[in-house]
Amino acid sequence: MENISEQVRTRNDTTAAVILAAGLGERFQGASHKLLAPFRGKPVLQWVIEAASAADFDDIYLISGAIDFTKEKKLKLSDHGVTIVENHNFEDGQASSLRSAIAIAEHDNHSAIVVGLGDMPLVPASAWRSVGSSDGKLVVATFTGNQRPPVKIHHELWSLVPISGDEGARSLLRLRPDLIDEIVCEGNPIDIDTRGDLERWN
Repeated sequence: MENISEQVRTRNDTTAAVILAAGLGERFQGASHKLLAPFRGKPVLQWVIEAASAADFDDIYLISGAIDFTKEKKLKLSDHGVTIVENHNFEDGQASSLRSAIAIAEHDNHSAIVVGLGDMPLVPASAWRSVGSSDGKLVVATFTGNQRPPVKIHHELWSLVPISGDEGARSLLRLRPDLIDEIVCEGNPIDIDTRGDLERWN
């Protein structure tokens, strides 16, 4: 019990942003990975990085897999204090990426993480900030009544996140609806999955 108490005392009152960006993006079928495709003047993923950065989190973790972000000169990562976290098991599904994020957040003693997707360029910093600053343990943004990322997950719930499969925060929202706090947010929660999506919203 002494060790558990010590862990509780030393956990920081801090929150990390998590950008899930490890997938292959196979539906896109473009000249580049969808996250690197030009969207309104910069790569799709750059919009997400800048929104999370402007929301003033204590850390930003970018979960990589299919793309080696250290070699991508199109992206400006160092300007925003981004830590790249490689998920070697990214092909196992989104849950493995969220687990990779939780592992580093646990190591860094964060109290919570706020999870967003790298292919949602029109979710603004205000949405990230509103979800992250909420006192709830399981907080989700809503856009015109629909629950969408970003999602805040308090450390007490991290053990409930699945270890495999293509669902991360969604499974937790389904498992513990009694804990959900919804935060009405501005912005557009579209995700860029196909070239058609890119053309429609560009």
